[in-house]
Amino acid sequence: MKFKGKKVLIAGLGLNKGGVSAARFFCSQGSLVTVTDLKNKEYLKESLNDLKKYKIKYTLGRHKIKDFLENDLIIKNPAIPNNSYYLNLARKKGIPVETDINLFFKLAKGYIIGVTGTKGKTTTCYLLYEFFKKNNVFLAGNLGISPLDFVLKLNSRSITILELSSFALENLNFSPNLAVITNIYPDHLNRYKNIKEYVKAKKRIFKFQKKEDLLVLNYDIPCLRNISAHYFSETNKKADCYLKNNKIFFKNKFICETNLLNSLPAVLSAKLLNVPNYRIKEAISGFKGVPNRQEFIAEKKGIKYINDTTATMPQAVQKAIQIFSPIILIAGGQDKGLDYKELSEDIKKNVKFLILLKGTATDKLKKYLKNYYIFSCMEKAVKKASLLAKKGDYVVLSPGAASFGLFKNEFDRGEQFKKAVKKI
Repeated sequence: MKFKGKKVLIAGLGLNKGGVSAARFFCSQGSLVTVTDLKNKEYLKESLNDLKKYKIKYTLGRHKIKDFLENDLIIKNPAIPNNSYYLNLARKKGIPVETDINLFFKLAKGYIIGVTGTKGKTTTCYLLYEFFKKNNVFLAGNLGISPLDFVLKLNSRSITILELSSFALENLNFSPNLAVITNIYPDHLNRYKNIKEYVKAKKRIFKFQKKEDLLVLNYDIPCLRNISAHYFSETNKKADCYLKNNKIFFKNKFICETNLLNSLPAVLSAKLLNVPNYRIKEAISGFKGVPNRQEFIAEKKGIKYINDTTATMPQAVQKAIQIFSPIILIAGGQDKGLDYKELSEDIKKNVKFLILLKGTATDKLKKYLKNYYIFSCMEKAVKKASLLAKKGDYVVLSPGAASFGLFKNEFDRGEQFKKAVKKI
């Protein structure tokens, strides 16, 4: 594919590097690049700084119809809904609308592993990277890394591991050579009409697979059963890969011990690709975890502080409550159309003190709860938690909700938590 001289519109620059990488890629190919984003210059400062040296036209704080009608190609940020008024205008004129992921599949060489799921996909990707890191392996996708950053470096022996969100899958017209779904729980119901639509988006990861391709699914999730696939399970020994007493078995043969429940899909994928047991064992035993996911930040006066900012759904918070005890929980934020009743019952039974961050999800939680503190500032929330906590307690940021409103994104929320902990 040739892009020299082509007029390319990056629709949605964002802060997670995908838009930046797409703009950088097309500039390097000699394209005439325009960037448009509804956010203003100040909000996008970090991304704009990354593109300082490139010749790019910008429309910020708004969209212009002419930008969508006067370009040869549009690269859409996955967060922009498919039914966007501006994108529909472009489609009517016959202008192709792509995502960086879809374009990557068109350009890529080598073997591609794609991982999706409501939770656990990032840990699975990082573990797979550790299993294969002695090879020519690349890691990208919904991790703040665009595969367009390295697509031209790939050869027939390369391995690319992609974390794929449901938003990215909506527009994907290709499937990876090995597709993984870690699990599916209700999420993003502010974007999808119902859970069926969300599941449909997730299942799109294997829609275009060929006979020789591999599919790894979670047997413990009912909507993923009865599909021709290789299964893993935390409970069912009939699965290809299962867990028993913190030991992983593949085809009823012992592989290694683990404390990571999320390691099952990665181990099954590795065994299907003939990774030796010793390498799997080495990687799991040396795995330090992933930033922003039940991440240990500090211990002060015998109180441990844990950053679990990527827990953006109630079930993820329930996992944190199970693991960390006694717990002072910092939760809440913006609603994604989710149900908080079950989580609230868990909070009543198992949380010493609850601190809520303002938002529509918090409003839902308040209906079920009586005792809580509310803040619109992370620093004040952490300070209050530290005053309430005693030696041996855990102060855990595990929101169970989206971050917009108070924070730029979930990673900004995690960073603000870390900074607040340092100030204590």
